[in-house]
Amino acid sequence: MTQGIAIMTSGGDSAGMNPAVKCCVEYARKQGYEPYLIYDGLRGLIDDHIVPADRDKTSGILHRGGTVLRSSRSKRFFQLEYRQQAYDNLQKRGIGQMIVIGGDGSFSALNQFYHDFKVPFAGIPATIDNDIPGTEYCLGVDTALNQIRQAVDSIRDTATSFSRAFVVEVMGRHCGYLAMVSALACGAEVCLIPELPYDLDKIGARLMEEKNNGRRYVLAIVAEGARMSDHFTRWLSETMGLDARLTVLGHVQRGGSPSVYDRIMAYKFAVAAVESLKSGQTNAIMTFANGAFGSVPIETVTSSKYHLDQDLLRLCAPLSC
Repeated sequence: MTQGIAIMTSGGDSAGMNPAVKCCVEYARKQGYEPYLIYDGLRGLIDDHIVPADRDKTSGILHRGGTVLRSSRSKRFFQLEYRQQAYDNLQKRGIGQMIVIGGDGSFSALNQFYHDFKVPFAGIPATIDNDIPGTEYCLGVDTALNQIRQAVDSIRDTATSFSRAFVVEVMGRHCGYLAMVSALACGAEVCLIPELPYDLDKIGARLMEEKNNGRRYVLAIVAEGARMSDHFTRWLSETMGLDARLTVLGHVQRGGSPSVYDRIMAYKFAVAAVESLKSGQTNAIMTFANGAFGSVPIETVTSSKYHLDQDLLRLCAPLSC
């Protein structure tokens, strides 16, 4: 009997999920598995939103952002009776392995499911915050950065035209990765993130000196986790004497057609996930580090704290003071 393997997306969506779904299905089929799709994340696993991965289900999704499988968060999954219900849904279809595309919360949920019912799973990291321990890259990050870059470049046009100061808030409740890389890539004058201390007096003195030497606009990138966007916008107006405006990019950062890089990374992560299960690994998370693909046990992810790249921190430090 052909072994079933189910693919699902969970947690926050990110561009790159759809290419990963498509590649997981196609590569699993080539390896002799019978692939299934789980719609609506953990909720769909409980409520039996599970269907065979017919070719029409994954046709034409490579270029689409978000996740065609949809996502959800489910408090019911914390209860054993509902996890039992989810297990029964897999059992009746002969599904003995799973691939989950998401973040550390999704991985932890599937890890509990593994300990309950011994259903092996492989995790593919997908979060625009790029904050999963053990891997240097998560699906969706490159696309999100390009969405931010396009928006910030457009805002700069207005800033230069009207001699204004613009504060752009980007996502990152607990991690300043997007803000840091965007600030460097877009040539921002200021970058405020949770991981770096900032000194408004020094920032003000630096910007005033630049203004006296001809600077006519200011561009600042602020991570939402810094909780400084509104205050810093007012501060810029009062300190610099510039017309300061705040732009919150919000969920526009999550969407958009996946970049070439995210599509290729999705394929490589998908192959690694299927191969991981095929080789007998039970609860491994796929990783990309030092230019190579690998995997780490889920416990490594859940017990470790993510740390930003020290080189990026050093490059961004002058923008915070």
